[in-house]
Parts: sequence; structure tokens; C-alpha cells
Amino acid sequence: MSEIALVDRVICAAARAWENDGEVLATGIGLVPRLAASLCMKSINTDLMMTDSEAWVVNEPVPVGPRGDYKIKRESWMGFSRIFDNVWGGKRHAMVGPVQVDRFGQGNISMVGSDYAKPKSMMLGVRGFPGNSINHANSFFVPNHSPKVFVSGEVDVVGSVGYNPARLAKGWTLEETTDIRFIFTNLCVMDFGGPNYQARLVSLHPGVTVGQVQEATGFPIHIPAEVGVTPDPTAEQLALLAQLDPHNLRATAMGA
Repeated sequence: MSEIALVDRVICAAARAWENDGEVLATGIGLVPRLAASLCMKSINTDLMMTDSEAWVVNEPVPVGPRGDYKIKRESWMGFSRIFDNVWGGKRHAMVGPVQVDRFGQGNISMVGSDYAKPKSMMLGVRGFPGNSINHANSFFVPNHSPKVFVSGEVDVVGSVGYNPARLAKGWTLEETTDIRFIFTNLCVMDFGGPNYQARLVSLHPGVTVGQVQEATGFPIHIPAEVGVTPDPTAEQLALLAQLDPHNLRATAMGA
């Protein structure tokens, strides 16, 4: 097998995020998360549900980019009202790309800077992130693992609920409010399985060291006694990716 592209390795690793979810709605926000969800539906968890990004559940993932003669295989209608029923019922697992993540797993998709009236950079606003983060599972995709993303203090705008006891609503527990499964980056895979929900290193991509990951993270992470290497994609997975992304749009998705 020729040298494996980093983006393909990350997508194939991220596809495992939904492996044990059963029949839930997978929402991949952005190219890499969408391809990861699509790959999972095609090869790992065939009970997974996806939409055409509009109002229909599909019985196979829709390829990204221009589709030519491809016909979307719609299965059932899923308008906004049904989407919200699904979200509030906890039957969704989304993968999103925050611009900042802190040690609690709180995510920021809103703006960067200390003054909301005069931001250094303005993004989407919090949108539905707060409600989504307390109603269903979420995972994160970060293409550039650095202290600018994994910040030392709290994120500039807390857009999603994390494992922060200081922000826990009265009468609730962290187990009830927060379910952050994985973080996939250009360096590694992490979760929040460390002591007291500390971010934990799960696997390193080939050639990356523990020291590099910690240096690129603005807060201490839990390092298990044994840390594995992120697996190589299989030939079957790479063939499926070529079908799901026939124009190789993913080639620049890691910022390279």
C-alpha cells in the first residue's frame, strides 16, 4: 500500500466514533466529519442514519461534491420538527469542529477574543450548540492541534456544555448533561476518559510523540501507561472513501 494520507487516517479513525451507537442520526458538520459518518454507515454501523443535508433520511450516504448522474436514495422525510424530536430524544451523535476547546471539553464556535463587542475573529455564533450538547452525544474534529485551539483557560465563549462542575446547573450531574465521546486531530485521538473527566490520550498518529501532543495542548492531558498508534485504513475503507469523495475534496481538509 502506498503512503497513507493523514486525512484518510483521521477520517477512518473518526468513523469509529459511531461504532457502538446503533440506530442514531449521525450528523457530521464539515467535510471530514461528514465523510467519517458516511464511512461508518457504509462499513461499520449499517444501522446508522444520515440525511441528505436537507429534509430526507437516505439509505446510503450521499457523495460530496458534484454528483453528475448520481441519484440520491431517499428513504423517509425528516423535516425540522422531526429533527428536533430526534435531538431532544438523545438519538443523535454529532461531530463538530470547534475553534476552541478547553480542559472541560467546552467548545467555542462563536468568536475569538475577550470582548464580544470587538472580537478578534467572528464565527457562527453559538447557534444550536448549547442545546445539542446537553441532549445528545458529540465528538470533535480539530484539523490543527495547537494551544490556540486547546486553550489554557476557558474558551472565549462557552458554546457547548462540558465537564465543568462550576457551570453545572443545580440539580443535575455531569453524567446527565455531558457526553463528549472523542476528539480527532492531526496529531492524535483523545477522549475525556481520564480521572475526573480529564482529557485522555487514546492513540497517536504514526510519527507523533506524546511530548508533541502535550506541547500542542494548553492544558495537562492524561497519558495512560500504554498509548497505541492510530490504525492504518484498510484497502476497503480507502476504496469506499474514493466513492464517497470522488473529487478528493478531502485532500486539503487538514490545512495542508
